[in-house]
Amino acid sequence: MIDNWVLLIVGVALLVKGADLFVGGSSKIAKALKVPSLIIGLTLVSIGTSAPEASVSINAAINNMNEMSISNVVGSNAFNTLVILGMSSIFVPLVIDEDMKKYDIPIMMGVYCMLILFSFITTPYKLNLIEAIILLIIFTFYMIFLIARGKKNMNGEKEENDNCKTTKIDIIKGIAFSVLGLSMIIYGGNIVVNNASKIAMFLGMSQSLVGLTIVAVGTSLPELVTSIVASIKKENDIAIGNAVGSNIMNIVFILGMTSAISPVCLSDAALFDVSVLLITGLIILMISLFSKKINRWHGVVLLSLYITYLIYIIIRN
Repeated sequence: MIDNWVLLIVGVALLVKGADLFVGGSSKIAKALKVPSLIIGLTLVSIGTSAPEASVSINAAINNMNEMSISNVVGSNAFNTLVILGMSSIFVPLVIDEDMKKYDIPIMMGVYCMLILFSFITTPYKLNLIEAIILLIIFTFYMIFLIARGKKNMNGEKEENDNCKTTKIDIIKGIAFSVLGLSMIIYGGNIVVNNASKIAMFLGMSQSLVGLTIVAVGTSLPELVTSIVASIKKENDIAIGNAVGSNIMNIVFILGMTSAISPVCLSDAALFDVSVLLITGLIILMISLFSKKINRWHGVVLLSLYITYLIYIIIRN
């Protein structure tokens, strides 16, 4: 058991450091191509910081551990919204960009509604190959949409980017860091899945509980660190874009990939957990509609909701 806990910590450390290298390298390449910071936050940073969840969930799907596959995504999304945005706004209130209000938060809500539709109405308690393909198509169109927005907003950051000279050596370093980071993420994800499942069996915990708690928190550490640092530096676009973008990616890309590999089966408890996601998304939508920013008291409420949810799922197990 001690060996499993040590390896679990090592795996999470590899995920966090790998994500850090991947995000750093990808951001360097993106800046060389003069991509706006909001688009960096919604695409490269959110994809990079979601890579641990992708690695864990895909590994879980390959090993026929569907409960951990879905619970990792659901737990990570709840953590992203309630803890990451909550803690980030406590450090510095987060101003919500108009594009975020108009496009990305509503898209996140739409993706959550689609998840409930697929999981409990069209194919009750299952995500099949057709639904996986639909999710991956949505992911592709969302990426295209973000790139189009990036080109539209390019002029707004042209002067700033022109002042950032990037050499070919910097680009090569960016590619090298990205490849190294991705390798660490894949290897770390495999270690986390294997050892988390062994710990769960030993402690009598369900795969679902481990996925919702230990694994979800561990794989969400890159988002947490990235958003808090961005918040302190008053990079609101990256702080909020990272969390919201990761939530969208986790559903359309990660669940799309995992259910394409192997149909994902859901338990009765998953209906409550997915409903919690819908409620958290609705809270952020309401804040964006009635307030210009996520204030400190909003952050306290979000953190309190997460603690309440955490206590409930532990008691439920």
